[in-house]
Amino acid sequence: MLQLILYTRQGCHLCEQVKKDLADLQEKYPHHVTEIDIEGNVEIYKQYALEIPVLEIGPYTLKAPIRKEDLQVSLAAAQDRNRQLECVNSFSKTKKSERMRVWGIADEIVYWIARHYLAAINLIVLIYVSLPFLAPIFMKANLLPPARLIYNLYGVVCHQLAYRSFFLFGEQLVYPREIAGLKEFRSYSQATGLPEVNSAEGILLARQFVGNEQVGYKVALCQRDVAIYFGILFFGVLFVFFRNLKSIPWFMWILVGLVPIGLDGISQIISQPPFNLLPIRESTPFLRIVTGFSFGFFTAWFGFPSVEESMAETRKILYAKKIHSQSKMAIEG
Repeated sequence: MLQLILYTRQGCHLCEQVKKDLADLQEKYPHHVTEIDIEGNVEIYKQYALEIPVLEIGPYTLKAPIRKEDLQVSLAAAQDRNRQLECVNSFSKTKKSERMRVWGIADEIVYWIARHYLAAINLIVLIYVSLPFLAPIFMKANLLPPARLIYNLYGVVCHQLAYRSFFLFGEQLVYPREIAGLKEFRSYSQATGLPEVNSAEGILLARQFVGNEQVGYKVALCQRDVAIYFGILFFGVLFVFFRNLKSIPWFMWILVGLVPIGLDGISQIISQPPFNLLPIRESTPFLRIVTGFSFGFFTAWFGFPSVEESMAETRKILYAKKIHSQSKMAIEG
């Protein structure tokens, strides 16, 4: 028996005509029709709102207006195709095909992921970018073991240099190096008494320094990394309300996402020892925040809509499979 899926909606006169024509052809081309109301699914509604009725007959799809002659031709082709498949398929392949039409636990899991993936990603990013702020809170509360644990965990993925990090509960939010030229801030060396040199010892000291009561305590992610993940999170929350946003072109992502952060970071590296290829410069907290946020935001804009397109198609396929499976179980029951 042929399995058909008819996408319809309330008050659709063309849909009623298609169902009448199918009933007339039932004896010659035995089939079962699963009806799906497009108003019950956002993705399907967006896709078919102006095209219903839409009828899927195996690999064939008919859209309004659907003539009875078109129905007969498609039913005959699908029936002939099924007969050919029955001749070439083995019993195991037939059983596998049957299992693929039955709604199972794996389908339920994938369907849940396809529906809630964005909330899951946003939650993961929120937790990831929030935990580093717990480290200075724990330090302030004299809870050293959990604070050290967070510093050690994030130390694997971030340099945690004190002069490129945020501080909480101290005199300033940041303590930039003197060569950054920010006279309105006490510099890292002035506040801590530690050297700012690019030697292995100086870098190690800046990495290990987590703060004190006077200067405050260091956030476990550097300024740029914090900005990157907040940029991703900001777009992720925005995308919840504007799912119809399309991915920006790759060249725009390079221009507004990658180039600014690359220029700021690379020019800083090659201007300082041991390279000394440019006049010496140290990026500022403002530039790290702006370029980091821009990179995170536009990277998410480049990637999230493409993921959504894939997930939307998955939701559509699985929704149709779920309705079909429920309908089949009701008939067999």
